[in-house]
Order: sequence, then structure tokens, then C-alpha cells
Amino acid sequence: MKPFTPQYRGLISVYVEKDSSGHISLVACPQNDNESPAQESPMATRRTQQRAKTSCAAEHKPAREGPLLDRTCNDSRSSVCGTGMGTGKRDTSFHMKDPNGNESATPERSSHNPWGLHCHRAQLMRMSSDSKDNAPYRFLLLENVASPFQLPCILDLKMGTRQHGEDASEEKKRRHMKKCEQSTSSSLGLRLGGMQVYQATTGHFLCRNKYDGRTLTAEGFRQALYQYLHDGHQLKRELLQPVLQRLSALRAVIERQGSYRFYSSSLLLIYEGKKHSPGRHPFSAQPRVDVRMIDFAHTTYRGATPHHTAYEGPDRGYIFGVENLINMLQEIKDGD
Repeated sequence: MKPFTPQYRGLISVYVEKDSSGHISLVACPQNDNESPAQESPMATRRTQQRAKTSCAAEHKPAREGPLLDRTCNDSRSSVCGTGMGTGKRDTSFHMKDPNGNESATPERSSHNPWGLHCHRAQLMRMSSDSKDNAPYRFLLLENVASPFQLPCILDLKMGTRQHGEDASEEKKRRHMKKCEQSTSSSLGLRLGGMQVYQATTGHFLCRNKYDGRTLTAEGFRQALYQYLHDGHQLKRELLQPVLQRLSALRAVIERQGSYRFYSSSLLLIYEGKKHSPGRHPFSAQPRVDVRMIDFAHTTYRGATPHHTAYEGPDRGYIFGVENLINMLQEIKDGD
């Protein structure tokens, strides 16, 4: 499954620093896999922050090569500095779609995806309020699979017909089962978790979030999938064959996994929204696309723990979702 998952880049210890003006800084230090969280003080790590600011390219390097993160936000203005949720183009704006697919009347014009910004703010606030004695948080560091793209058009799909993990409480099981029953998770094995697609006609991204995805019918999901492949001017048909090939390869891989259950995991589809000039070899440039499995917190398999169910055979709910996605994309490709 390695070609379909983000690369593991090691472990990092992350400290939260807050100054008198309310600015929050996250300072990350690498650690070896077998080490306890780094005990170096935040003041000591300050001495290497200048290197940290230029090593965001460390998404292409092992975690232990140097400090990796320096992001700041200001509480009073609720602004976040950094490139984690954006595109790298500071003049590109993001517009949200409401559950009916209509563009917001007062879109938030910023260089960050509004939902990503919301999640990032919430995470910073949690870390800031929970941090005691400046103890480090320990994180897995994973490859940023969107980093090769200048204008990443991303579709985040919750996969499978079941979303609760083995460790879920009875109340949580009931809640997740209800969400599946009332959404396309049960009928398609797919649910829209998030989307951003670059509109060449206006120069901004259109975005949808998970709450929008929960309201979609099967037909609404098909329309959202079509919208994801449309740049506001035309359907990007050149993307369909490479995406279909990648999904077919993924399906073959999942069918060979004897006991894995990818509960509550997602599938990312990514393509480049920036139009490239053909150059000297117009037929040699293939569209840049990627398909990756993400979010494995509730994934299980035979022998994962002594108390987990001993599943046999591949994850049929996940395969059901992949097959429906392939079929819908094939219908779009065939012009239906």
C-alpha cells in the first residue's frame, strides 16, 4: 500500500510558545523513533528558528535533519501565518459553497481554505489551553502530499460503509451509524469530506466542507464529483484516465489485504489546477494527479490487539466505495 499512502518522516516534539501580545508559535524539534520526547527547552530551540523558517522544504527530508516548523497566529485578529492550508499563491482566494451548492454571498477572501483555517485555529487553541509547564506534544510527521502542486485541487472522501472504530463507545457507534445511514456512506460507500477546486474563470478556489457532504444525495454527490473536475470553463477530461488508472490499481491492492479494515479513513484525489503551457513537446506533458489513502487512526487488522475482531478477507465496504467512484468517473468520461 506504500504508493498510496503519505510517507512517514519520523517523530517530532512540538512546543507551544505564547508571548504577551497573544502570538502563538509552534516550535518543532526532531526526535528519533526510539527516543522519548525531546527535553530541550523552547528557548534553546529559538536559537535554531532561523533555520526552521527555511526548512519547510523538510517535507522532502527526514524529520531528524533539522527543526521543521515555525508558524504563528494572533489571537485577537484570529489570523494564521503560514502555508499549511493555502496554495502558496497569496493572491488566490477561497470561496465557500453552501449546502445547496451556491457560492457564499460574502465569501472569505483569503489565501487559506476557510475550513482548513478553522481546523488549524481550533488545534492551536486546544494546544495552547492544554499545554502545562510547556510540555512537548509528540507528533508523527507525514509527507505533505499536496506540496508538489501549485494550485492543488483536492477532493477528500470518507471511505466505506462503516465509520466507527473498534474502540468506539456505544454512544459513538450509534452516532456514526446514524451519519452513515443518513448520507451517501451507506448507499455509495463514499461521503464528501471536503473539496477545493480552482476556477480558472475567476482565479479563486471553490470549497465545500464535511457538513455539506453529509447533506448530499447520491445524485448530489455525482454533481459534486463533476464540479470537482470542472475549472469553471470546461470539464478537465484529460484527468479522468490517469485518475481511473490509479483507482483501479488501488482497488487491486485493497483486494489483496487479508484482514485490514480502514474504518473512518479517507481517500484524497489531487490534481494540478494551474494550467501549464505545452512548451516544445505538447504531447509529452501528462496531467499531474495523485490518489492517496489518509487517516488511519481507526484502521485495524488481524493481530492489531488481542481484543479486536479477527476480520477475514478484504474490506468490502472500502472496495464498494472505490468501485462506485470508478463507475461514476467512467460515466463522466463516457459523456453520461
